[in-house]
Amino acid sequence: MDRVNPSSRSDAYGSRINRAHSPVLVYCVPVSTVVIGSVLAVLPMASAVPLLPPLGFLFLLAWRLVRPGLFPIWAGFPLGMIDDLFSGQPFGSAILLWSLTLIFIELVEVRFPWRSFIQDWASAIVAIFIILLVGALVSGGSWEWSALIGLTPQLLVSILIFPVLSRLVARLDRFRLMRVRKIG
Repeated sequence: MDRVNPSSRSDAYGSRINRAHSPVLVYCVPVSTVVIGSVLAVLPMASAVPLLPPLGFLFLLAWRLVRPGLFPIWAGFPLGMIDDLFSGQPFGSAILLWSLTLIFIELVEVRFPWRSFIQDWASAIVAIFIILLVGALVSGGSWEWSALIGLTPQLLVSILIFPVLSRLVARLDRFRLMRVRKIG
């Protein structure tokens, strides 16, 4: 009887079992997407109202909701620090808000262990609203209605782009976990 090496099988599951992932891709893709999203805040954009969503925060939120165990709760500190350096917000605001958001998401998932896209999107909407509102107030904004109405376009763009970024994160996650071919 001829035995076949199980790792060389080409059946539906044999090629996916016991595969090796690239450590560089596994660890660098999620962090680099959040950092690139934070760095994009320095792009010059002429507008009377803020339109550019907080992409670094949205990527962090998308990675946390698509892959729950990927970022630990303390990841809000270093990633928020990088965002504070590029966003122009007072230093420490993103550190605090991102860390509190990761704690909030963790508490929601403990309370409601089942998950759906609607629940994830609702959690993201609450987090985006709070981040934008508190960020505007911390940066020296006023409590006037005109200032809060000025945040509406950025809030709407952020809420509507979140499902697109979640889909992008799911594709990046597939790329991140692709199989490394062994030579020899």
